[in-house]
Amino acid sequence: MRLGEEVREIDAGLQRAKKRELFDLKQRWAVRVLEVYQSLLDLKPQIVHFSGHGSGDDGLALEDETGNVRLVDTDALAKLFELFASDIECVVLNACYSEVQANAIVKHIPYVIGMNKEIGDKAAIKFATGFYNALGAGESVEFAYKLGCSVIQLDGISENLTPVLKKK
Repeated sequence: MRLGEEVREIDAGLQRAKKRELFDLKQRWAVRVLEVYQSLLDLKPQIVHFSGHGSGDDGLALEDETGNVRLVDTDALAKLFELFASDIECVVLNACYSEVQANAIVKHIPYVIGMNKEIGDKAAIKFATGFYNALGAGESVEFAYKLGCSVIQLDGISENLTPVLKKK
């Protein structure tokens, strides 16, 4: 996975954005469960972006205390986001097969984007770049989602229907 490139592209787009002062990009790498909820407590984000691996019904991949992959249960993840629903407006799950988690989280968060199948690194990066460029220009989450999908297609990648937007 090219996570560093994804973050660089998002950050560069936000730095160029008309409304860049509204964004403060904070990153956490190789996160464990503790770091997920601690970051939510400390940062009070309006947007949460997860880049990583997803396994559909089996969950999203985080790390355990020893650095091994640990799949986090979908219901547990949804309950965590329920606790932070007053702060978070949008969750982006830029991970393969994450539509399952998006369906669960959207019960508590207004907008959640997940992937309905495997997504390649290039498509994931293109989607994120278009999405955040639109938000940085002051567009709505729905418009940003559509632009992210269009950017994938404009780049000649056939995965433009992989991201799915769920609305509460």
